[in-house]
Amino acid sequence: MSPTSHAPVVDRLADTIARHRLGQPVGVYSVCSAHPTVVQAAIDQAAADGGYVLIEATSNQVDQFGGYTGLRPADFRDLVHRIADERGFPRDRVVLGGDHLGPNRWQGESSNAAMQKAEVLIAAYVEAGYRKIHLDCSMSCADDPDVLPDEIVASRSARLLRVAEDSARRVETAPVYVIGTEVPVPGGAHETLGQLVPTPADRARTTIAAHRTAFAELGLESVWPRVIALVVQPGVEFDHQQVIDYDRTATAELRRVLDGEGLVFEAHSTDYQRPERLRELVEDHWAILKVGPGLTFAMREALFALAMIENELVETALRSHLVDVVERRMLAEPGYWEGYYTGDALAQRVARRYSYSDRLRYYWADPEVEAARKTLLDNLDRVGIPLPLISQFLPDQYHRVRAGELTPTPQTLVLDRVRDALRPYAHACRSTGEVHD
Repeated sequence: MSPTSHAPVVDRLADTIARHRLGQPVGVYSVCSAHPTVVQAAIDQAAADGGYVLIEATSNQVDQFGGYTGLRPADFRDLVHRIADERGFPRDRVVLGGDHLGPNRWQGESSNAAMQKAEVLIAAYVEAGYRKIHLDCSMSCADDPDVLPDEIVASRSARLLRVAEDSARRVETAPVYVIGTEVPVPGGAHETLGQLVPTPADRARTTIAAHRTAFAELGLESVWPRVIALVVQPGVEFDHQQVIDYDRTATAELRRVLDGEGLVFEAHSTDYQRPERLRELVEDHWAILKVGPGLTFAMREALFALAMIENELVETALRSHLVDVVERRMLAEPGYWEGYYTGDALAQRVARRYSYSDRLRYYWADPEVEAARKTLLDNLDRVGIPLPLISQFLPDQYHRVRAGELTPTPQTLVLDRVRDALRPYAHACRSTGEVHD
């Protein structure tokens, strides 16, 4: 099927994967963020590129109970579609996915209890129209050993696959699936990283074989052609203060695992990789690049820059005090960061605000933080932003404003800063699923 045809959404994604398997160095980036501003920026980038957008909710963000965003799968679907409608972006160019779907949210419970909730989670995603499903049963539950053998991971994945397929028949869809046990921790490493070793090739082959066997044991062999990707560790990661860049010389043997398989690799935690490394990942068969915290990191950079501009233009009593509000709420509700950021009080404060792992992203939905964000944007809309201040605090956006490519309104500046984090992905994946309407 031609990538320029008016194909159903999954066919656009499947077409990208098929073209890659035929030798074209193309891929797709997956936006793993539930923040509306990031969703808007992703849709704007896809519109500018003439392609489709792949947006995924993780099991931390969105589940049957609301996740940390307060959104259930159908709620997030409606949010994305509403934003697409508002921006004139066709819904048939939006692919929704579910990331790390499995017992991840309930690791403190018994495996039986956690898997029962995971079944409900999978059904909710599929029935809400999510078409790319990552079956992730790699984490241990309360009554499990610290490291699960591939056979248990695969059997649990097959159990969830059966639920997904039963749900798909009810809503007359055919999801595509991602498997894999070499899954980085959602949102980046918890600890300071040293050297990172890519997944050994024999381990990747074992993962594929275990899942094939487990699917067959449940009579699901016919689903295998819709398994499009395997998650493996290419040797990329980030922690609070550093990024480990991709080294293609370390993955030569791993890449050969795909010989004779109808799969591509999916790379998690690609945030902050240099543009040339993203391109190398795509060329080396990591045809799906996941990015999440790097996008809210860019959004935070823009909002904090606007807060500095606000300090120059707005009297103290009327300011949003966004940075102070964020800090106060993070200290009042430390559950999302205190187990991650170590060191003295100064080190923790710097990490709360600026770390690559961006634990701050969990606080944007806080009512006080959201109110401060809105006040900030309203204040700057009201007073206007002089060009020299844009130059001082958002220099890349300043150049686009001066070139007539960007309007100097606060929300537009924020969106463009997020797109700066997306543009290297668009370039790396290049010509993915072009649409010419």
